Amino acid sequence: MEEDIKITCLHDRHVDLGAQMSPFAGYDMPIQYKGIADEHNAVRNEVGVFDVSHMGEVRVKGAEAEKFVNHIFVNDVTGAPDGQIFYGMMCYENGGVVDDLLVYKVNDSEFFLVINASNIDKDVAWIMRNAEGFDVEITDESLYYGEVAVQGPKAEETVCTVLGIPVEDIKFYTFKTFDLDGEKVVVSRTGYTGEDGFEIYGSHDFTRRVWDKLMDSGVQPCGLGCRDTLRFEVGLPLYGDELTDDISPIEASLSMFVKLDKPEFIGKEALARQKAEGVTRRIVGLELEGNAIPRHGYPVEVDGTQVGEITTGYRSISTGKSVAMAMINKPYDKLGTEVEVRIRRKTFPAKVVKKRFYDKNYKK
Repeated sequence: MEEDIKITCLHDRHVDLGAQMSPFAGYDMPIQYKGIADEHNAVRNEVGVFDVSHMGEVRVKGAEAEKFVNHIFVNDVTGAPDGQIFYGMMCYENGGVVDDLLVYKVNDSEFFLVINASNIDKDVAWIMRNAEGFDVEITDESLYYGEVAVQGPKAEETVCTVLGIPVEDIKFYTFKTFDLDGEKVVVSRTGYTGEDGFEIYGSHDFTRRVWDKLMDSGVQPCGLGCRDTLRFEVGLPLYGDELTDDISPIEASLSMFVKLDKPEFIGKEALARQKAEGVTRRIVGLELEGNAIPRHGYPVEVDGTQVGEITTGYRSISTGKSVAMAMINKPYDKLGTEVEVRIRRKTFPAKVVKKRFYDKNYKK
């Protein structure tokens, strides 16, 4: 293994289970165990568990915590109840995305930010730089926390019975802090699969104990391969594909998370202009005829002229269809528009569809 590749607190467990390992976001991570389709179907139909300890965690505390989070975040956390979670983005002044993230409101003076593994150093530096002048204290807690995601229709039953954590009362996009094994553990009803599920944050030792209990009870371990197929089918974006420093939330068709009616925030002017004037391109769904599989970067054409490119593409495991998310120039982004996807030397007919290819099954 390369010296600069990091490992999570569960790395030895993955190796012992015979997982196919590969570098991802600077970490040596499990891509699959049994196989992507088996793991995908376990989450859709029963329950599976992911090691997501590579994710980053940043704590914001202080008298101006709420004001500061609102300054760097496109969503609006004003006056939210304790325990509420928000999805959104941090943007540059030009509207490009620093990262997409979850913001957990602990209380008025404390917030917990969960950021993407590939962006930890960049995000922390950006947050620290923009905190100047605010009465806040920023702490990067990424090295302390391990994290597992228990996902699927049987997630609640599994967390309650196997782990003994009472999560029945945790509503979608809320969290609770539990005193377990002598430490404070954060449990949220969130995930990245389109199914009901929980994300559990604790120390490395606690995370290993949770993983071992789940393995002993027969829960299917899942790799990043099916994490991608699951999130893609329900239209959830991946930073680096559907969101980048060159793709704004408006272009990513995620404007519902951009709250322009709140006071100034970084990127507001650019995003307000995009919303008012419209954008020249946006992320849409595509459905291909036949069995051809579109991949990231493949050109999308109309009459031989490129009008966009694939951001994520798969043969959908849950639907059996060849589908993709793609960045498409206007006016070819309208539902039902016929386009072609170039796969090497051939082109394959496709049409623009909604980018949610499979219905989410969250427990409200």
